[in-house]
Amino acid sequence: MASPRTITIVALSVALGLFFVFMGTIKLTPRLSRDAYNEMKERQGISLHFNLAAEAKRAYKSYVRALPMLKKMGVSSILLRKSIGALEVACGIVMTLVPGRPKDVANFLLLLLVLAVLFFHQLVGDPLKRYAHALVFGILLTCRLLIARQPEEQPPEKRILTVNGEEQPLIQDAAPEKGKMKVS
Repeated sequence: MASPRTITIVALSVALGLFFVFMGTIKLTPRLSRDAYNEMKERQGISLHFNLAAEAKRAYKSYVRALPMLKKMGVSSILLRKSIGALEVACGIVMTLVPGRPKDVANFLLLLLVLAVLFFHQLVGDPLKRYAHALVFGILLTCRLLIARQPEEQPPEKRILTVNGEEQPLIQDAAPEKGKMKVS
């Protein structure tokens, strides 16, 4: 039977992975949600996660003003949106399907992406309702990473001492520690 820790990690990995595959796909193609894709296109993906807000054009202008270095580096908003979408899809697939260390790397990359989202929303002074989802998913990614990085608890090994052909537990294993009860 799987431990509660393993079940938690798998559940969080699959849920978060599918969410980021969905969000990344929305940034890349209109097939899943034409309205959300058009919103992304209008805002050019600077926000990283879709918010169906009425002032999308005004928000995009404020993001561009807050990020002049992107323009200087020659990064277009379309390239940025598609790069972020591709990263979300790739990391989401890894979180959902790939076991082991790559899953933790994908988790970490998505956490960095969410932290960037939170930073940029704060930079332009967006209200909490515009980035609350990023905050929630950042917390979930952090919890999944912390749980996954915790070592698995192993039951203590019984140490046996052989005396005159008889096996006996060591004294510190046989007697409970002072102040502790031994429960069988």
